[in-house]
Amino acid sequence: MPEEESLHERELGGQLLASVSRSFYLTLKALPAELREPISLAYLLARTADTLADTATAPAELRLQCLDEFEMLILSNSEAKPTRQRLTQRIQQSFVQCQQDQAERRLMERFSDGLDWLSTMRGASLNAIQNVLRHIIHGQRLDIQRFPADGTLHCLCTDAELEEYTWLVAGCVGEFWTEMCALEKPDALAPAVSLAHLQQEGAKFGQGLQLINILRDIGEDVRDGRCYLPGFSAEDIRQNPRLLEPAWDHWRTRCHQHLESGLSYVTQVADARLRYATALPLLIGVRTLARMKSASWQQRLVGIKISRLDVAKILAEAAISCRTADGVRQLFQKLS
Repeated sequence: MPEEESLHERELGGQLLASVSRSFYLTLKALPAELREPISLAYLLARTADTLADTATAPAELRLQCLDEFEMLILSNSEAKPTRQRLTQRIQQSFVQCQQDQAERRLMERFSDGLDWLSTMRGASLNAIQNVLRHIIHGQRLDIQRFPADGTLHCLCTDAELEEYTWLVAGCVGEFWTEMCALEKPDALAPAVSLAHLQQEGAKFGQGLQLINILRDIGEDVRDGRCYLPGFSAEDIRQNPRLLEPAWDHWRTRCHQHLESGLSYVTQVADARLRYATALPLLIGVRTLARMKSASWQQRLVGIKISRLDVAKILAEAAISCRTADGVRQLFQKLS
């Protein structure tokens, strides 16, 4: 690996990525070396786009313009110099100072470095990173357009809109993950299973993880004017938030079904180290879902998270269980 690439991976894919990726950094750190750089880079760029989209102090029009320009730079591999200069200036003026979280502030300050790292990528890996970022940024645009910050509550209208959103921001990541494995470490996947089937299960896996976020943040999102659970009147929810509970249970069941697809996906990873890295978000996710299921509605509205001690226990158990597919299945059932 060229020295410049090693420097990017060490500086951006290390401390900076750890500060903004929370528990997912555990997965990135556990990845085989062949996969760590392209997946870490894609995640860093996705978190950059996510911060641009979520900076509520910036007007929606400006956030949409910045996402458009960021996507253009990703797809052109940073070759549009005037666009890069303009976007860098906008980020410094309208985004850096607005970040309450110091890690996200640092991420905005080093926005240009992420593009420099992308410029070291070539061939199929570059194409895969560009493709997954295109989908993610499209999902973030939809989020801004569907949930304007106008002081009122907005709800998704149909199940299809929620399915579309979860695929755009997370399901496509499961497909990307599978594609990168096939490119960089093809022996790590079970040879009897088609790549198309693995990508399909990987997409459901990703959608399940995103549904956990939506279910976990239901109270905070409604307070902020967003309701991802479809089919409700904003006025009805304002008057009686408990109307959401049956829909929450419905989507929790759908989420668990997606995680079961994730379990099938993990058990078809032949390489033990990659199996462990892939299983970590699944195992943490299914434990979080179980905690939410057993909580009261009021507790769900406050928000449910598993503790660092729980995460540490899962890491320790997974280190042993993930040596075999049967071990992963048994741990999944225990945690759920």
